[in-house]
Amino acid sequence: MLKEMNEALNYIEENLESHIDLVEVAKKAYCSEYHFKRLFSLLSGITIAEYIRRRRLTLAALDLKEQHVKVIDIAIKYGYQSPDAFSRAFQNFHGVTPTLAKQPEQNLKAYPRMSFQLTIRGGFEMNYRIVKKESFQVVGVKYAVEMVNEILSPTYEDMIAGVGESRLKELATISNGEPHGIVHISVNYSESVEGKATFEQYIGAVTTEKTETYETLAIPSLLWAIFEIDGDWIQVEEHWQRIYSEWLPLSSYELAEGPEILASKEQKSEIWIAIKKKG
Repeated sequence: MLKEMNEALNYIEENLESHIDLVEVAKKAYCSEYHFKRLFSLLSGITIAEYIRRRRLTLAALDLKEQHVKVIDIAIKYGYQSPDAFSRAFQNFHGVTPTLAKQPEQNLKAYPRMSFQLTIRGGFEMNYRIVKKESFQVVGVKYAVEMVNEILSPTYEDMIAGVGESRLKELATISNGEPHGIVHISVNYSESVEGKATFEQYIGAVTTEKTETYETLAIPSLLWAIFEIDGDWIQVEEHWQRIYSEWLPLSSYELAEGPEILASKEQKSEIWIAIKKKG
């Protein structure tokens, strides 16, 4: 899988001066566009669109050091519709305008090309099971979340505070299905060409009870990889990285389009990811 991801990055690098079709990029990695976008974001910490933007602006800065080059030519070369749009993006990334960037001693940023490598770490066990689960219902509080430059809006702390302690306790009492306890569910993940990612975040419980107090999310029948984690939801960030960078590449499965679930109860957590057989 890592070799295929690097083939996709090679394709991007070779086409930074032309239109990059992410469907074609995903084909290089032998996976769906959704799978590629989500996997890249989880492994690298940024969206694929943001990565392409940073690489293009890095090369644009080098091009601007040429004596007779025009800003408008560089803007067109890297896919910007106007010099103004290019200048805004350039200044947001480098901190200076393209015109100032042409000065010999001006400091600029460089974002090196990325590659994926398999790193052998300490021998930590990963306890997991593969489960086929029929459709079920989650009720809870829903947030529309944006991620720009790795920053969530609203932040997760704000979301938890918005739910409040009393509603968290109420949701925990109506939990009567697996995964048990309070569940944190990310669904409908998408990315824009500007590098912004959006998704819906539910904080709630799996239940068969009817309620008009909360939002309802219907989750279809899916195959799940379920990982057992010590600690509550605050302490599991490293485990997400290990699942996607260590377990998934070596398994016979790939991501399926579906929610990502974190269930937390009594200092134990479970991470649920929707999967399907490769090929």
